[in-house]
Amino acid sequence: MEKITIGRFDKADFPDLHLEDIAVKVDTGAYTSSIHCDHIVEEKGVLKCTFLDDEHPLYNGRTFKFTDYDIVFVKSSNGIVQKRYQIQTTITMFGKTRKISLSLSARQEMRFPVLLGRRFITRKFVVDTEYYDLSYKKKKNEH
Repeated sequence: MEKITIGRFDKADFPDLHLEDIAVKVDTGAYTSSIHCDHIVEEKGVLKCTFLDDEHPLYNGRTFKFTDYDIVFVKSSNGIVQKRYQIQTTITMFGKTRKISLSLSARQEMRFPVLLGRRFITRKFVVDTEYYDLSYKKKKNEH
């Protein structure tokens, strides 16, 4: 399979989460992918959360519920290990929808609400940091 060139950041759609054109940062230093999430609560085997926050233009306050989720331990770049919830969902980039595992993380201070880690990037993409928004530009040109 031929790999697609992806830049250092882009925009992606998350159809299952009803999110379109969400800024993503390609992070080859991160193993897992993550998404900014707020109000994360686990009760009686149900995980509830809200994606993005009221600072984000696409924030809609909608609460999502998941019964199929995992608990993972993620080591940050500064060496601190965090317990996070992880969900399975889909992402659309370059006109193709793929499965992706996303850990839920409070990323209010971060410029990009989504990080794409090596686990997702490997065998699909080649990263060229000279470029950005390649998938988003392709999508806009097709419409």
